[in-house]
Amino acid sequence: MKYILLLFFVFVSLFGYSQKKVLQTKFTSDNITIDGKLNESIWQATPEATDFIMFQPDNGKPIPENRKTIVKVLYDNDAIYIGALLYDDEPDKIRKEITQRDSFGASDVFGVFINGFNDGQQDFQFFVNAADGQGDCITTDTNGEDYSWDAIWKSKAIITDFGWVVEMRIPYAALRFSGEKKQTWGLNFFRDIKRDRHKYTWNFIDSKIETFTQQTGVLQGIENIKPPTRLFLLPYSSFYLNANKYQKTLGTLKGGLDIKYGINDAFTLDAILIPDFGQTKFDNQILNLGPFEQQFNENRPFFTEGTDLFSKGDLVYSRRIGGRPSRGPKTADNEIIIENPSNVELINALKVSGRTKDGLGIGILNAVTKKTNATVENSVTKETRTEEVEPLTNYNVLVLDQRFRKNSAISFINTNVTRNGDFRDANVSAIVWDLNTKKNTYNLSGDIKYSYVNDVTDKKGLYSTLNLGETSGKYRYNVGADLVTKDFDNNDLGINFRTNYYSTYGGASYRILNPTTLFTSFRVSSNMFSQFHKETGKLQGNSFSVFVNMENKKNHSYGFDLNASPFESYDYYEARTENRFLITPRSLGGYFYISTNYNNKFALDINSSVTKLSEFARNSFEIGIGPRYRFNDKFSMNINFNYFRQNNDKGFIDKIDTDTNPSTPPSIIFANRNTVTYSNTLYGKYSLNSRMNFNMEVRQYWSYAENKNFLYLKDDGRLADYQNYTANKNSSFSSWNLDLSYSWWFAPGSEISILYRNSAANFDEIINKDFNKNVTNLLNNDALNHTFSISVKYFIDYNSIKSKF
Repeated sequence: MKYILLLFFVFVSLFGYSQKKVLQTKFTSDNITIDGKLNESIWQATPEATDFIMFQPDNGKPIPENRKTIVKVLYDNDAIYIGALLYDDEPDKIRKEITQRDSFGASDVFGVFINGFNDGQQDFQFFVNAADGQGDCITTDTNGEDYSWDAIWKSKAIITDFGWVVEMRIPYAALRFSGEKKQTWGLNFFRDIKRDRHKYTWNFIDSKIETFTQQTGVLQGIENIKPPTRLFLLPYSSFYLNANKYQKTLGTLKGGLDIKYGINDAFTLDAILIPDFGQTKFDNQILNLGPFEQQFNENRPFFTEGTDLFSKGDLVYSRRIGGRPSRGPKTADNEIIIENPSNVELINALKVSGRTKDGLGIGILNAVTKKTNATVENSVTKETRTEEVEPLTNYNVLVLDQRFRKNSAISFINTNVTRNGDFRDANVSAIVWDLNTKKNTYNLSGDIKYSYVNDVTDKKGLYSTLNLGETSGKYRYNVGADLVTKDFDNNDLGINFRTNYYSTYGGASYRILNPTTLFTSFRVSSNMFSQFHKETGKLQGNSFSVFVNMENKKNHSYGFDLNASPFESYDYYEARTENRFLITPRSLGGYFYISTNYNNKFALDINSSVTKLSEFARNSFEIGIGPRYRFNDKFSMNINFNYFRQNNDKGFIDKIDTDTNPSTPPSIIFANRNTVTYSNTLYGKYSLNSRMNFNMEVRQYWSYAENKNFLYLKDDGRLADYQNYTANKNSSFSSWNLDLSYSWWFAPGSEISILYRNSAANFDEIINKDFNKNVTNLLNNDALNHTFSISVKYFIDYNSIKSKF
């Protein structure tokens, strides 16, 4: 008998799960109360979605009877309703940590994935956890999950004696679908049983195939509904108090308005008027000793939400908008700069994005920044003058993304920066392709980018990539190549560090798709990379690495990496001088990590790396330790300690003229130095309920570079002793950031947030190696800034107002 059951299971796995499941929904005219009880009579006569199948870790295994899951769907003229019965034979063990929106922690989760066009391109995903918290995101196969997107919908989760129940009301304004009389939607349901770390879906998601959105089931039965007017207003008001030793307490009141408008059933207009980003997360600044600028994460909501189209081609670095001025003020003799703004003020911004039923995605982003001046003072006469460092500037992005066969796309992207007056303008265009075979087994991707900069002299450049890979099964591989010309420059609205090279790379990997006796997951991969200077053919970079990661039956994760650069390479960037290079040595290194099961009250992350270079006593090592503890379902904390050290590192510090003869090049001075970095962070959260949260984040950072002796760069790329350099070029940078915040979602889409922040930063050429004194001095720094702010935003739905009147 057991063999018959086994054969039946194999048959279902091979044939049954490959078919799309179909669920019929029913229209209701009843008033459905979202209370998690499903006690309206219409629920009893509604078809059921059952027979969930494991997605991870044992892909394809049916859900056990004691965890069976039943989901039903209803609809009316305004919304779709989801009712889910989530059985659990041990309801007292259901995980239900309370967290803020879009963060589920150690909690069971139920989700529904909806694609109103049933085109396999984009899912609108809505989640409810067992602590009654909400989360939502937009998901595409290309860009994954975008949790910065927030919709307005209702839900309720309650624990019962047989498990738990979820009831949801998702208004049509939160979805996208056509105006056809009969609707066919893509649909899937998701369940995460956290204590087992088992994830299930209603329609089978085959992990051998590198796609998620194309493996949904189908929802039928919705008829005669109309896409609503999607007009949302989000007025806000904020009050700020700022103070430090040099500035009296100043109060600032701000107000503004965000608008979302559905142009039609596919396209949405987002606009911000009088932006306010005062409560945006702080940047993690570092001591940057390298030749390239530090790249920061984008934390401003407008520039993070719904930006999957604008990420095509990797041409947009939105921190350019409202970032540093493009010029610095020029000073004459006896003049000093007394005010030079670090950021340009954003006047307004808008974006239009969406996708037609034929698969054409269109994205338009436009932003305008304010004219910005610096102030210069004559140190003798004390007269001041202003100098324009950034004019009125317009930033624009256009994206056309045509998808076909549900899994492939060709895109055109154009970015343009137009500055008023004699400041530089820039334009970049690109064609990007992402092509997959019908069964999603092979992928061919790449791009061709063309840049044009109108400055003192015109500059034109090209950037192109091509990648081919197998994307399904246990064994996968990829090979690719890049070509970048010397004059490629997309840095007015994008970010790019290296140019004038060509490179080749390849990789292969093996993974298990179902658990073994030892592991729930296991993967080993290897990668090779080489880069060459385009004009000379010299090797700019090379690496070979093997990485292994695994998770055992107790859900503890482990991994290690072995990497090597087996050949010397030519670094054309560290010298900060055109056509000069530094020869970098061979290296051998390794990395490992341990991450224990986050379901446990106490969990621990440990990671460490070490690298040995082929120069005497030149090496580096790093260790990070991150304990975390969940006191109860409301309160948790985690700390991360990180220490990094480089011994006998070689880095650029100066360039000096050695001869008055213009034909004699300057000397490029390097330092043989030791660098040490301490970085410590503390996170804490206390949740009164799923809509009211206290959060704390503290970051202490200190990094210094102590020069041991000085060197100069020879023409052959080697370094030699330089005895005549006497300047102090040591570097010590320390920073402190503390955020204490309270947020209350007092109504759907409406929030009150209170933030106290203090911060300080200090750069010095004198190094004090006493860690305690360094931190104490920073906190006693006269420039320690204190900010207290209150922000209130209120969500207004045009449809709600219309229904009342």
